Amino acid sequence: MSPIKLLNHKNLELILLNDECPMNKNETIIFTFFAALYSVVTLAEENLFNSNILGFELNHWITKLIPMVILIAISFKRVETKTHKLFLTGLIFSITGDFFLGYDGVNWFLYGLGSFFIAHLYYLSSLYPLMMRRPLAVVAYTVYGAVMLSIIMPGLGSLLIPVLIYMSVLLLMGIFTLTSKISNHWLILGGLSFVISDSLLGVNKFYTAFPYSHFLIMLSYYFAQFALVKGIFKAQQSEPS
Repeated sequence: MSPIKLLNHKNLELILLNDECPMNKNETIIFTFFAALYSVVTLAEENLFNSNILGFELNHWITKLIPMVILIAISFKRVETKTHKLFLTGLIFSITGDFFLGYDGVNWFLYGLGSFFIAHLYYLSSLYPLMMRRPLAVVAYTVYGAVMLSIIMPGLGSLLIPVLIYMSVLLLMGIFTLTSKISNHWLILGGLSFVISDSLLGVNKFYTAFPYSHFLIMLSYYFAQFALVKGIFKAQQSEPS
């Protein structure tokens, strides 16, 4: 199945719209449109089509940021608790990382990595308190991280320590979505999708480039952030703001 056909699957609307969540249908559709638009536009890198329309290059860092701007606006309107505030701060650091990686992913890679590292620290804080549960899934994340590191390690060079630190906090974020007291299926999906997205990025950058990499990375990344937003605001919070 081609990457574009994945976006036309009949279950996409059911997955994105039919769930109890403060995000309304119009907001979901607008986000999905711009996330799908940028993801599909990245296929221009595979020489499938020309992404320049009326003199504007759609495969541009500005276009990349639009879905995250939408998620930040949606979240800002719904902030009520300390958890929400922490999570919103994480989203802001995420879009900062998107800017660094989109504007100059070579020279500013470490700035982008650092921004996402801080974003995950805020995500981790928003997922407290934790509970002792799903031990097998936690072990699976740990084993997966070790295997992924062994795959990309030869290509890391001087970036070994920064990437290792980032991988650790990324995997912790995934684990926290499983063990958090507010854990729900959207948070778990968001954590898993984030790990998948960054794994694809790591393999493509440090191990071997593969077809449709940018499309798959961005599609899983946007879904990860979308799912985390739905999960955070779906969770019932009793703490004071």
